[in-house]
Amino acid sequence: MHLKIYRAKEEALIHACVRKDPTAQRELYDRYSSKMYGLCYRYVKNAMEAEDILVTAFMKIFDKIQQFKHDGSFEGWIRRIVVNESLTFLRRNRALYLEADLDLADREPDYASLSDHLEAEELLAMIQELPTGYGIVFNLYAIDGYTHKEIAEQLGISENTSKSQLSRARTYLQKMLIERDWISNSKMGSDESTT
Repeated sequence: MHLKIYRAKEEALIHACVRKDPTAQRELYDRYSSKMYGLCYRYVKNAMEAEDILVTAFMKIFDKIQQFKHDGSFEGWIRRIVVNESLTFLRRNRALYLEADLDLADREPDYASLSDHLEAEELLAMIQELPTGYGIVFNLYAIDGYTHKEIAEQLGISENTSKSQLSRARTYLQKMLIERDWISNSKMGSDESTT
């Protein structure tokens, strides 16, 4: 019952935005902007640029809202526009340099030695430290759920390059995890030796 009420309210909000009702547009922006800002920030790693992308994306959302077909998630539709706008920004600013190493594309790192006490915030912070190309592919694949084929189309690269970038991102993250785990364990060891 609650879901039906939510969907009815969402439908009404969308229709009001199609009519360019400023109150409805503000409500839509308030409802989704903070989550979408986080999405922009994951890609560009700069607060002011993420804010600029968010504003541009919402202008597109309001301009194209009548194209939403109501056959899928409205939030998913918004996310796609925001991701596309983030990638457009990166392409325009030449921050989207990807390199391919096909030998690494099929290798999976060994995660067995890592601590399982990693918090989500720590992982997101580590993802922000990835080199741009690695981070973009990792975000698209592992977080936003794009396939390698979709990533290749979005970025104008081959599927193998996408796989390679993902593999490199995972390897890079694994090294950071091992290093942080080692630092954490060595601190614990020194703490125990002082007690």
